[in-house]
Amino acid sequence: MAVLLHSIVVIPTYNERENIVSLVTTIFGLNIGVDILVVDDGSPDGTANVVIKLQQCYPDQLHLLRRSRKEGLGRAYVAGFGWALAQGYDYICSMDADFSHAPVDLPRLLNACAEPTIDMVIGSRYIPGGHVVNWPRARRLLSYMANWLARSITGMPIKDTTAGFVCYRRTILTAILTLAKPKPTSTTKVPAALTSPLETHIASVGYSFQVEIKFLAYQHGAKLVELPITFTNRVKGQSKMGLIMAGESFFRLIQMKWQSWKRP
Repeated sequence: MAVLLHSIVVIPTYNERENIVSLVTTIFGLNIGVDILVVDDGSPDGTANVVIKLQQCYPDQLHLLRRSRKEGLGRAYVAGFGWALAQGYDYICSMDADFSHAPVDLPRLLNACAEPTIDMVIGSRYIPGGHVVNWPRARRLLSYMANWLARSITGMPIKDTTAGFVCYRRTILTAILTLAKPKPTSTTKVPAALTSPLETHIASVGYSFQVEIKFLAYQHGAKLVELPITFTNRVKGQSKMGLIMAGESFFRLIQMKWQSWKRP
């Protein structure tokens, strides 16, 4: 269980007051030496204030990046990843705040990503051994269709292209976020500029971000592996996924493929 890598878990939140305390304490209870960054998009329910109180218990391990408004999952992740890279973390994980991703699986992802030849480890629902629990049939069908479309359009040999439970090696995440990014005008050396999502070429705002970042890694020649996980539908709070976001993801897929033909 002991991982003890220089690693951090990035958790985007919007109205997750009901889940964040339990999630943070559960992750730290694993005693694997991982830090946590909560990226809060101005939650009206006071999620950020809850995290601030929690920081008194974990002053050196729990971090908070407060953003003024909700701009989408993709923007939150880019901001969080940029912050983590600027702080020098070697392994950066992403996971949901609602316990749909089991914290107990974190050591498996981190240990796998620590293998020298692996750049990204994906917690997969759709490989042998992976499961989905308590999802409505319509949501399960939507997810299957989204993954089938993503594989068909991008050509990625990944079963769970929309997965949000991922561990990235620092080198591949840096390469993805800076790929085709305009040269900075400042002489600053730190990758802290990446904390602004407007300074990266990644265009996905919503859930299509999960597909786009894997597609860019795949194009970059990264070694991607999938590990089976059990995905459990949230018990507390409200899902942010809807038909509008699904539609945005589909059109972003087409756009990504088109741009890949033009990219050097």
